[in-house]
Amino acid sequence: MHSKKTIWITGASSGIGQGLAQAFIEQGHFVIVSGRNRQALSELETMAPQRVRPLEFDLSEQDFSLALPARLREHTDTIDMVILAAGVCEYVDRPNCGLDLYRRVMEVNFFAQVECARIALSFLRNSELRPQIVGVGSLAAHLPFPRAEAYGASKAAFEYWLDSMRIDLVSANIDVTLVSPGFVDTPLTQLNDFDMPTLLSLDEACQIIVKGIEKRKRHVRFPRRLSWSLGLLRMLESLWYGILAPRMSRNSKL
Repeated sequence: MHSKKTIWITGASSGIGQGLAQAFIEQGHFVIVSGRNRQALSELETMAPQRVRPLEFDLSEQDFSLALPARLREHTDTIDMVILAAGVCEYVDRPNCGLDLYRRVMEVNFFAQVECARIALSFLRNSELRPQIVGVGSLAAHLPFPRAEAYGASKAAFEYWLDSMRIDLVSANIDVTLVSPGFVDTPLTQLNDFDMPTLLSLDEACQIIVKGIEKRKRHVRFPRRLSWSLGLLRMLESLWYGILAPRMSRNSKL
């Protein structure tokens, strides 16, 4: 990425969003970092006070988007790239649990991301470069995992939405990149109580994502070994459902 860009990143106060924010700040871009952790956003700002703007809000709040366009315009009229990296995970411990858990996860992982993209579109259309939408999904959307009914469904919805948006935005010359990571060592995955095959460090993951973004790939799926394995298991469903997936249940070994 040779031209300096204006980039807006959601979920920038932790995990992959934070790692990508650091990478693009180091590259010299103007970066608007969003998240709900004020201290983490302020720490990103100290990396380059002239080029980093913190924009704190909580995607789980129903009215988070009301003032968001005006708050963005305080910093810029143009966005060249939006990276939708915010996300939450809640596991379903009881198959008959109520809908509140599903609503919480879908609200952040799907509806809030769609709303952020909708707001970003008016800024992206002002770009003098070829604008780009980047969405962080998950390999969990590609094959069912134990207790991931809510998380996997939210990511599957988000990934399908991004793929459809890619088609509808061709006439607007806006590129869409879908990032589907496997297990990455972040504060979110550190809460997991099961083995995570092919776990990558945050730095490794962000390097792969940045390269994929720069190449404007339609899909960035990694790690390759896990992605290919899941693809193969989709063709061998009896092996996945009957043997491997049950071993990933709570307090079991893969």
